[in-house]
Amino acid sequence: MLRPWQHLSSQPVGDFRIFTVRSDRKISPRTSQPHEFFVIDSVNWVNVIALTPDRRVVLVEQYRHGSNTVELEIPGGMIDAQDASPEAAAVRELREETGHVGQSARLIGQVFPNPAIMSNVCFTVMIGQCQCCHAPELDQGEDLLTRLVPVAELPQLVAAGKIRHCLVVAALYHFDLWLRNSAPTEG
Repeated sequence: MLRPWQHLSSQPVGDFRIFTVRSDRKISPRTSQPHEFFVIDSVNWVNVIALTPDRRVVLVEQYRHGSNTVELEIPGGMIDAQDASPEAAAVRELREETGHVGQSARLIGQVFPNPAIMSNVCFTVMIGQCQCCHAPELDQGEDLLTRLVPVAELPQLVAAGKIRHCLVVAALYHFDLWLRNSAPTEG
């Protein structure tokens, strides 16, 4: 059975506004040798599956600087300190990025974005009965276009490489599991 590694020390390495990096020294339970690991600390994130009454999902197109590509994604972002929960953050992110509001925000999944080097969690929240009620409230560094896509088209968009963000694909899988185990008329 694998055992956790004994933690010896942590030292901050850098602060980059939206994340920090630290160096951890730990002892291998198998070899008893110390090793250094670098960990990225970030606040937790939320992804939003927003369903309209006519069974469409609210998607956004967004330029991503890391890949230098425009990506088709679901709304989402960082959970702010003033957000009471992942559900509250999802409601806020959906409103800010798309102008949509809905009902019955509920957590349907969570993943570690990259547990090898990151300490945070990404939550998937589903919000039903979404409608566009006002203009998006974008941050200065955001440019987004909203798209409404029928639920039935999501698998083809992933298979065709139109949706490539791994955390979005994971969120869509949580949504697929929810669909398989819940009332299909809910939206």
